[in-house]
Amino acid sequence: MVEKKLSRGDIWFDIMTEGYTVRTGQCASVRVADGELDGKAARVIAVVPDSDNQYPRAARGEVGLLEGWTLGKVVAEAVEQDRDKAEKRAIIAVIDVPSQAYGRREEAFGIHLALSAAAGAYATARLAGHPVIGLIVGKAMSGAFLAHGYQANRLIAFNDKEVLIHAMGKASAARITKRTVDSLEELASTIPPMAYDISNYATLGLLENLLDIADPSSPTQAEINLVVETVKQAVVTARNHGTSLDNRLGSPNRAGTVLVRRMMREQWAA
Repeated sequence: MVEKKLSRGDIWFDIMTEGYTVRTGQCASVRVADGELDGKAARVIAVVPDSDNQYPRAARGEVGLLEGWTLGKVVAEAVEQDRDKAEKRAIIAVIDVPSQAYGRREEAFGIHLALSAAAGAYATARLAGHPVIGLIVGKAMSGAFLAHGYQANRLIAFNDKEVLIHAMGKASAARITKRTVDSLEELASTIPPMAYDISNYATLGLLENLLDIADPSSPTQAEINLVVETVKQAVVTARNHGTSLDNRLGSPNRAGTVLVRRMMREQWAA
């Protein structure tokens, strides 16, 4: 029997939830566990591959119909359970998602609604006072990242060549821009928002931390301790900072965004 190779999402979900209580009953591609982080309640969520997924397009860790609705459910569940609590639990999204699930059935059955439900639930949790932390351990691509993790108060990523963040895969982007993949990569080297590598993404100011992990699929105990402590600090920072995402606008590469937002506010108030 061939041993199943765990995804990075699986590996880091297991690491972050040691001693936690695993939630059951949802689809196998969404893993959820509740426990304590730094002595306070936390829920950890990951989307992982499921070769037996009812929707083949979502079998390799993509976020599809089942995943979108399930993410929305388990996040909204935490919000409802903590509604009357003075201190809301932290929600940690372990992110390793290669894409949203593309397919005729997905489009026909409303994948846009499923992923919107997930993104909306994360945003609702953040605005309700839950510290939402995104831990990017692998790919964070397309609508999958928007649905699972992008609404986080704080984003933490591994400084690793297999950590990729973008709205579209290279081959698809090359077709749409009518370029070769090589010419697309050459152009991306001069325009950070078009680049795929995490170092260029970091220049956009969207990351709270960029961590050096030698082998994310087999981390040392010291590296695990570093990640856990960084997540703990991100939770504290999120609680102290409030619910907005204005911490993402400090980079020089976001100057245009800041200007447009200021002009829109001025025109709205005029």
